[in-house]
Parts: sequence; structure tokens; C-alpha cells
Amino acid sequence: MDDKDWQKIYSSAYEHKVEIVKAVLEDMGIHSVIINKKDSAYLFGELELYVQADYVIRAKAIINKETL
Repeated sequence: MDDKDWQKIYSSAYEHKVEIVKAVLEDMGIHSVIINKKDSAYLFGELELYVQADYVIRAKAIINKETL
């Protein structure tokens, strides 16, 4: 994943929330990728959701509209 092409648009400590946002975006035709940044031993940290730079504004608008 090239950092220039992908940008973080959402993060949460709860995997199910990130999966729901990902599913909504996929339904709207926006491909997204989840990066798990949780510590494997202590399970703290967050999961981050990334989309391609061209879709950042649209993805954020969808998230805000859906109040996820």
C-alpha cells in the first residue's frame, strides 16, 4: 500500500464498527482496506480504515451521513 494513494478515513478500537463502515463503503462502490494496529498481546490500539485518495471526500461524506 503506497501512502500517497491511500488515506485513513476512520478508526476505532472496535473491529465490528470498522467492518460496518467498510461494508457501507463497499456497498457504495468505494474499495477500502483495514489495517489492524492493535497490540496482539494486550489488545489495545485501533483498527484503521483506508481508502484511495480520490475517494476520501466521498467516503467521509458517506460516514457522516450514515452517522456510523
